[in-house]
Amino acid sequence: MNNEKFTNKYNLEERTAIFGEDVIKLCRTTKNDNLTSPILNQLIRSGTSVGANYMEANGASSKKDFRNKIFICKKEAQETKHWLRMLKSFSKEQLGIVEKLWKEAQELTLIFQKIGSSLKIGD
Repeated sequence: MNNEKFTNKYNLEERTAIFGEDVIKLCRTTKNDNLTSPILNQLIRSGTSVGANYMEANGASSKKDFRNKIFICKKEAQETKHWLRMLKSFSKEQLGIVEKLWKEAQELTLIFQKIGSSLKIGD
């Protein structure tokens, strides 16, 4: 693993941006028809929303606002896992990248869960 990739693993701003970019790349290379169009649309929306909400969390006006944005990040990562599963059910040629993105969405879900649960409720 090169040093830049190692650093990005712990830089959530960069990691969530790369995740969104990778979701867009997947959707660009997936056949778009009446069946796939709504799924790809939802996948792009949720996959890119993870990073957008993380950016908002970093600019939060309070700890409560930060916690809420982190919770949204977690929800969007979970939703992305759902849409990746739906895409996997009929896009066998994209199986490897879909599984890679699903794993990353799962890791992001766990990270945001840990961040959210580590914040004290009363703060």
